[in-house]
Amino acid sequence: MKTESQVRSIIDILKGVYPDALCSLQYAKDYELLFAVRLSAQCTDERVNRVTPALYARFPTLESFAAADPAEVGEYVRSCGFYNGKSRDIVACAKALLEKHGGKVPGTMEELTALPGVGRKTANLILGDVYGQPAYVCDTHCIRITGRLGLTDGAKDPVKVERQLREVLPPEESSNFCHRMVLFGRDTCTARAPKCGNCPLRALCDAWNGAE
Repeated sequence: MKTESQVRSIIDILKGVYPDALCSLQYAKDYELLFAVRLSAQCTDERVNRVTPALYARFPTLESFAAADPAEVGEYVRSCGFYNGKSRDIVACAKALLEKHGGKVPGTMEELTALPGVGRKTANLILGDVYGQPAYVCDTHCIRITGRLGLTDGAKDPVKVERQLREVLPPEESSNFCHRMVLFGRDTCTARAPKCGNCPLRALCDAWNGAE
């Protein structure tokens, strides 16, 4: 595992490479981010961003989503994959937000994960991006890269990775760090054929140093 100094160096290097640590999903309302993350499961953010403008134009309010036929929602999100389940969750989530939370996206892990289709990854993203709370979004990029770097022990279980990252990442850096993991995972530390020769974190990477 990394020392506190090494963790700080990794954070600072990534800040230099990606000064704007922004969520890749596009949204204008809090609940739109919630729905977009549900659509992004086993789908690229780029694809979701292509789909959501028409979806949000057809259903411009939370009330319209709650009243929607899931089959019609499904037609708008078909290209995201698993569209039947995703559309049912979106409609059910809209109803729950109106009935239980006054139309607002709640701000606690417990309330968020009680919503249809919302797991810890989605809840952490909402807590970080909407509420500015410490957030550890353990998606595939974060799990892969933190394991390679040695920030975690290489675990694949998101809950275990989240727990380990909470022990090493400063809370105030956590949300932006996870956004940078996504960007870094697309640009450099890809799942297949990572660009290790051009990696700014190479000197701090357990996977690289172990291979030499």
